[in-house]
Amino acid sequence: MSALRARLTVILLAACLLFAGQTLTTPQQADAADPGYLMVHFTGEGATNQQMYLSHSTDGLHWNDLNGGGMVLRSTVGTKGVRDPAFVRSPDGSKYWIIATDLCISCGQDWNAAINNGSRNLVVWESTDLVTWSQPWLLNVAGAIPDGRNAWAPEAIFDPETNDYVLYWATNVPLNGKTKHRIYYARTSDFRTITTPQTYIERPGAQEIIDTQIIEMPAGVGTYRYVRASGDGQITLEGSNSILGTWTRLGDLSGIGLTGSMVEGPMWMKFNGTNKWGLYLDQYATSGGYMPVLTTDPSDPASYQKQASSSYSMGGTKKRHGWIMNLTAAEESRVLARWPNTPAQRLQSYNFQDRYVRQTNFDVRIDPNVSPAEDAQFRLRPGLAGTGTVSFESVNNPGYFLRHFNFDFQLVRNDGSSQFAADATFRKVAGLADAGWSSFQSYNYPDRYIRHYAYELRLDPITTPTGRGDATFRVTS
Repeated sequence: MSALRARLTVILLAACLLFAGQTLTTPQQADAADPGYLMVHFTGEGATNQQMYLSHSTDGLHWNDLNGGGMVLRSTVGTKGVRDPAFVRSPDGSKYWIIATDLCISCGQDWNAAINNGSRNLVVWESTDLVTWSQPWLLNVAGAIPDGRNAWAPEAIFDPETNDYVLYWATNVPLNGKTKHRIYYARTSDFRTITTPQTYIERPGAQEIIDTQIIEMPAGVGTYRYVRASGDGQITLEGSNSILGTWTRLGDLSGIGLTGSMVEGPMWMKFNGTNKWGLYLDQYATSGGYMPVLTTDPSDPASYQKQASSSYSMGGTKKRHGWIMNLTAAEESRVLARWPNTPAQRLQSYNFQDRYVRQTNFDVRIDPNVSPAEDAQFRLRPGLAGTGTVSFESVNNPGYFLRHFNFDFQLVRNDGSSQFAADATFRKVAGLADAGWSSFQSYNYPDRYIRHYAYELRLDPITTPTGRGDATFRVTS
């Protein structure tokens, strides 16, 4: 059984073209002026790797990890692990979703359980700007499928004929004497409610299908309006002029030496300003992560070309089963500003130098021997309020910051309010006990500083030598 896969396809109304007399709402319809690409992906097994990561590219072939290679979203629902994410962008660009498989292998569930009694839910996040995301929620997609045993590899594509999304995913089901993964679909407009699931793709006999992703073609390229790539024992290519209509098998990639026993998780992208596409494939059999094959006609299997390893770079983290979005200039600017490669750092106590600031169940204190180590790691961001200030974002709970409330400290999710921003912002000044270290002055209570008292973090006025020692820290890796 191949490792998980997933993907979601999405349609953006970035341009309107004519195709067979219809208005074409194209996914990834790249404008030559669009500057770059954003990939959402996971990185491997375990609770930390099965979260949401982002990478950026200016050319679609050379990728840089964002956020210092750390996660950007963490699931707090379901299995508390996520794989196989996909972006969805609304046609008018006013809303975005990430949808992903609710699965955490090697952190409470093995493959047998995931296949035969896994989560029937997808995990969904929503955003209006691609950088500030909602809390995740669970969308039950397989619960209405009789004896549906899981829900994997979600994708969605906007259907201009019905002005909603066709959401599709794989579910393992015993049906007609065969227990196997089939692709199901439902319609949705908000990724909170769906229509009754229906069978979408089934392969003959015992053959399973788990990964599939659809791309919409611009006018004048190929024969079909839609092309899909599926992991079904091969990387199979099919074409259709309707999302839910009849699909014609076009061939597979075995001719260039890529079969389903080697690769999975097909992930499309269109290069900006040119009729050239990349199909990224996850080399799961060798744990190699993604590799690209390129084509000028996705509907022609013979046109795909493998690339020399020297012609592309996947960055520092392994990229597993994700989705690529073509960015507008405004989107790219927001994304790069939100997730620069700020290093993970710790705050070491001056007068208890074996202790570091850490969060435990979202309370904040100083402790020695912190485990997991990420509980004591923060990224010093530009202050959420004021210039020349800093805010402390948690490494293993991205979007959560050190924030004072009633002069006590907690790790709290940023709610976007001005009050939160002020409470979570500090001025880094010379250490009150040693100028070679640092102290952190409150932005909205400038007579108070971060200090520990009985090992708990507080915000206090500092008037004594003991207080100055308690309020002094070293920023260190």
